[in-house]
Amino acid sequence: MSRAPAMYRTEITHQRRSPVTYRFEHRSLSWFIDADDLAPVSKWLRPLVSFRAEDHLFRPDVGPDTLRGRVNAELARHAIAPQPGRVTVLLNARSLGYVFDPLTLYWCHRRDGTVYAVLAEVHNTYGGRHCYAVVPDDAGRAQVPKGFYVSPFNTVDGRYSMRVSEPDDALHIDITWHPEDDLPFHARMRGTRVEVSTRAVLAAQLQTPLAPLVVSARIRRHGIALWRKGLAIVPRPARDPHSVRRSR
Repeated sequence: MSRAPAMYRTEITHQRRSPVTYRFEHRSLSWFIDADDLAPVSKWLRPLVSFRAEDHLFRPDVGPDTLRGRVNAELARHAIAPQPGRVTVLLNARSLGYVFDPLTLYWCHRRDGTVYAVLAEVHNTYGGRHCYAVVPDDAGRAQVPKGFYVSPFNTVDGRYSMRVSEPDDALHIDITWHPEDDLPFHARMRGTRVEVSTRAVLAAQLQTPLAPLVVSARIRRHGIALWRKGLAIVPRPARDPHSVRRSR
């Protein structure tokens, strides 16, 4: 089983091939933590790095409002029985009161350490969130129908193919959207593990300061670039049942 907590210095790549060609890469920082331990750093570092259950998933109908409780409630909503093993999470940290996490991944383990389900939670810039539940094969591969409005340039159709192997010394995540009548859109994340220490956290803040805010700003900047290229905007659904207000 992978060790948590840890940080991953990441390189994220997006590749669009139709109806315009557009590709970008940028560096970022992701955290890998245990859902039962949302305080992986010392108290004086928490203004820079903190995690809250309310930033993720939906509140469970009953029981205490913990991240583990939210994971279990989400599994139950997808007709997957929660198991007593660990839940490890790849996510962005809240920094100086701000959090934005386009993709959060949860690896749900049995007591013996094997993975029986993965939750892939997607946030958009409109305050919405949606969670996909998959049962990957031994190589971490899975497919799921798309069901959430993420980009103003993408329709809500087709399917996702994923490779979501739990990270260890290296991080390898691949997600490809296959629209019904167009070429695939590919997103890739690669990362190198860094053990958590005060020095490592401060160094990461110098290298990628205010990472959640930078991620949100980059998404908007690339959206403007695509709009200037003439890419048509797909209207957002008037009422999205998965749109909820995110904590700030």
